[in-house]
Amino acid sequence: MQDSFRLAGLLVLAFSVSIPCGYWRESFRKYSFGWFLMIHLPIPLVVLMRIAAGFSLRVIPLTLGSAVAGQVVGGWYKRRGGRGRKTTKRAP
Repeated sequence: MQDSFRLAGLLVLAFSVSIPCGYWRESFRKYSFGWFLMIHLPIPLVVLMRIAAGFSLRVIPLTLGSAVAGQVVGGWYKRRGGRGRKTTKRAP
């Protein structure tokens, strides 16, 4: 049971660490050095967190998926203008 909570915490941390990188990734031209860096920057942090939590290699797909989901959410938030919701134009 405790391993489930540790795994859930690890996945939430991997997701949370990747959101800012996905947000900043949207500021760079696709396939540029900065874009590449923002995609790969959270990966060593996620690996260190996985090792520190004591998990084996079997959870790599889960942590990788969580990190990718964080990148997607961060990029989506940046494309939405940073407000997180649509704004409507007011008619004069």
